[in-house]
Amino acid sequence: MSRKGKVLVAMSGGIDSTVTALMLNDQGYEVVGITMKTWDYAASGGSKKETGCCNIDSFNDARMAAVQHGFPHYILDIRDEFGDFVIENFVEEYLAGRTPNPCVMCNTHIKWRALLKRADALGCDYIATGHYANVHQHNNGRFYISKGADETKDQSYVLWGLQQDLLSRTLLPLGTYHKTEIRQMALDYGYPELAKKSESYEICFVPDNDYRGFLKRRVEGLEEKVLGGNFVDKTGKVLGKHKGYPFYTIGQRKGLDITFGKPVYVTNIIPETNTVMLGEEDDLNRQDMLVNKINWIKYEGITDGLEALTKIRYKDKGALATLFNQDNGVRVQFSHYAKGIAPGQSAVFYEGDDVIGGGVIQRGQIA
Repeated sequence: MSRKGKVLVAMSGGIDSTVTALMLNDQGYEVVGITMKTWDYAASGGSKKETGCCNIDSFNDARMAAVQHGFPHYILDIRDEFGDFVIENFVEEYLAGRTPNPCVMCNTHIKWRALLKRADALGCDYIATGHYANVHQHNNGRFYISKGADETKDQSYVLWGLQQDLLSRTLLPLGTYHKTEIRQMALDYGYPELAKKSESYEICFVPDNDYRGFLKRRVEGLEEKVLGGNFVDKTGKVLGKHKGYPFYTIGQRKGLDITFGKPVYVTNIIPETNTVMLGEEDDLNRQDMLVNKINWIKYEGITDGLEALTKIRYKDKGALATLFNQDNGVRVQFSHYAKGIAPGQSAVFYEGDDVIGGGVIQRGQIA
């Protein structure tokens, strides 16, 4: 038994998770690798070849690395756990006129819980992933997430939903490294092909990146039910017909199939009437937003008036805002207008590099 403890490492077969496992193995942890099968791409009816984390090549790559370095590896089938929650939530959110973030939902409700359950069964002290973020313990005793050293790869935004029992047993070894260093490590370990492996930014169960096609295949008769709704302006004037409200997102400019001689954007979606509102860029500005399904990480809660850098999407740089407790959620008042607030996306609150907590955007509003 290693003095450092036993750790279950989620291995997708990609560079980050593989280097994570090998790094922990070298550091003296007793490593157990596990690859989670979340989805059968063939079941989605997509047109492209299966890619990403759920294909046989990825499974083989993960197993080969484990075998070569002398630690056990298992494949875990969580298709039922994943599909029941993540995919149904994805579909339901679009049908409600919102824009979901399935990676956040998977991390929060499926991936970490599945890992911890199997870690307990295998007698592991910790679980580890290849995310670019850090876990710390505050002097108040609480565990929290902070940004990764590589700003271009930082994944703290998608981890806001992790609760204390999960964070207390999570190792994130890549948080202090830059991606270039991880590629060099892959070369040093003797995996040149892995070091050159391209990264996928697609949703794992929509590898062709066509979420509209996925919704059509998933919901029988959807296209016929929503086809022909109205584009309207902010006064309610009808501007033309659209292809169905679930196929649009707040802030969308391309793919509207309607022209006005100037850029127009989706500013609101009203599913009850199958209406999509269009406007100019300034019409996306919002001063306030309401956020629910809150998970506080660094502190047990907040006092009204706390200032925090608030991110409203993964690649958002963040904007200064003041937070107020309200009706089992938080009202967020931005110092300046925030653009393109999309209900269903995550709002994540930062104190410096540290994640205070996060939640799901309910709606944006003009103060």
